[in-house]
Amino acid sequence: MGFLEIFLIAISLSMDAFAISICLGLNENKKGFFCNFIPGLYFGFFQALMPLLGFYAGTLFAAQIQNLDHWIAFILLGLIGAKMIKDGLSKDESEPVGNPFACLKMLMLALATSIDALAVGITFSFFRINIFSAIIITGLTTFCISTIGVFSGKFFGVKLKSRAEIFGGIVLILLGVKILLEHLFFG
Repeated sequence: MGFLEIFLIAISLSMDAFAISICLGLNENKKGFFCNFIPGLYFGFFQALMPLLGFYAGTLFAAQIQNLDHWIAFILLGLIGAKMIKDGLSKDESEPVGNPFACLKMLMLALATSIDALAVGITFSFFRINIFSAIIITGLTTFCISTIGVFSGKFFGVKLKSRAEIFGGIVLILLGVKILLEHLFFG
């Protein structure tokens, strides 16, 4: 798995954080300029941490399921992608209430948006991948996309939220299909 695949996965994983950041940007009119970077810091950190945890969990049992790794990656990425598409198509446009940047609220949002990254980290353990490069790419990508999301929320509103989740879901599903086809026909 090369840089491009990891970067595309990072973009896809960050779509949930982007969608939440848009909503946070909608509510962030009275905060200072540096508050625009708070979601990126939280989301970027957790999107980097969870694949690392998943990677090490996956390495514990990767040797036992090596013949099925491409199917597991396909299923996990497909399920995550389908959930993102489903969420993007849902009509629930709830917005954060109160201080959108409160520490506990940001921790919960960051954890909730990074659970899928844990599963992706497990799939990383099946490939020859430098996990530290992967988590740096994922964390920085999520930081940038989340920060863009906050600014976008101020300007464009909720319309971007569902499109971002749908796009991210489609990319994850396509990556899962690519992994499966490469292993079945070219590996």
